[in-house]
Amino acid sequence: MEKELEDLRENYGKRELNENLCPESPFELFELWINEAISLIQIDANAMALTTVGADGQPSSRMVLLKGFVQEKFYFYTHYFGRKGNQMKANPKVALLFWWKELERQVRIEGFVQKTSQDESRAYFQSRPKGSQIGSSASPQSTLITKEQLIQNFKLLEDKYRNVEKLPLPDDWGGYEVTPHLMEFWQGRPNRMHDRIEYVLKENIWVRCRLAP
Repeated sequence: MEKELEDLRENYGKRELNENLCPESPFELFELWINEAISLIQIDANAMALTTVGADGQPSSRMVLLKGFVQEKFYFYTHYFGRKGNQMKANPKVALLFWWKELERQVRIEGFVQKTSQDESRAYFQSRPKGSQIGSSASPQSTLITKEQLIQNFKLLEDKYRNVEKLPLPDDWGGYEVTPHLMEFWQGRPNRMHDRIEYVLKENIWVRCRLAP
């Protein structure tokens, strides 16, 4: 390797996070941060790692897109019967992680997940580009499949709905909402003296504290 992994490091220092200036609600701070990320990064500023846990206790993470942040809940959409869907059905405890390198920031969230209503899922599904609607309908997520079969599935649906802009909502696809009980905001600082501000929900009140980096 041109440069050893152990030698890769960044001395952060663009911003700082003072707990005494943080709002009482973590959602206010998250809204400020994600709006700044969207303004600066623009592409995939809403990307987040979703971690679920299987029946065997094995965590599993993958990137998904945040598609809503309303009434203190975080929304995303996916297949119900893929790996993550099956794990969330068996264990509703999940974690989310946002990483904005350009801002030297991350937000870590822990909470409980549940499905959104079918009407909410349908409204979002049919607002997507037609190709995305077809792609979601054509893919039996996380099942074994050949590339040829996946392409064939897509073409069959493309032909079937050639004159239709809004496909019917698939039975195996929809929205999820995460209600957090912990939110941690991390701001990179020089010499690893990073700012970590944690909010924990205790008896319906958000308690804020600073953690050692």
